Amino acid sequence: MITWFEIPVTDMSRAKAFYEKVFDIKISIHDMDGLQMGWFPNKNQSGIATGSLVEAEDHYIPDENGVLVYFSCSDVSNEISRVEDAGGKVVLNKKQISEENGYMAYFIDSEGNRIALHSLS
Repeated sequence: MITWFEIPVTDMSRAKAFYEKVFDIKISIHDMDGLQMGWFPNKNQSGIATGSLVEAEDHYIPDENGVLVYFSCSDVSNEISRVEDAGGKVVLNKKQISEENGYMAYFIDSEGNRIALHSLS
C-alpha cells in the first residue's frame, strides 16, 4: 500500500552522498518550485514504492524517532556494512526476524533519521 516516501534532510549534498554510498545507487536532484528533492531510482513498476530525500527547512525536520522506512535489500549485511563509512551510525546490525520473515537492521543516517533494512537472506 505504500507508493511514496520522503526522508527529511538538512543538507542535501551530504544526504545524497550518504545514500548513494550505502545503497550503491545514483540519486537525481530536482528543484520543485524551491523545494529540493533527491529522487531515489525508480523502476516505474506498479506496486513498487519509491521516494525522495527532501530539503524543505521548517516543513521537514529529521528525527530518529519518526516514521521508520524499511529499504529492501538482497542481504542487509551489504548495506549496513557501508553505513558508518558513509557518515551514519549503525544501531542494530543484521538480526533474524524469523525464518519466514528474514532479516532486519537499522541505522541513523547522515541527517539524524532512523532508517531500516530488510532482506530474506
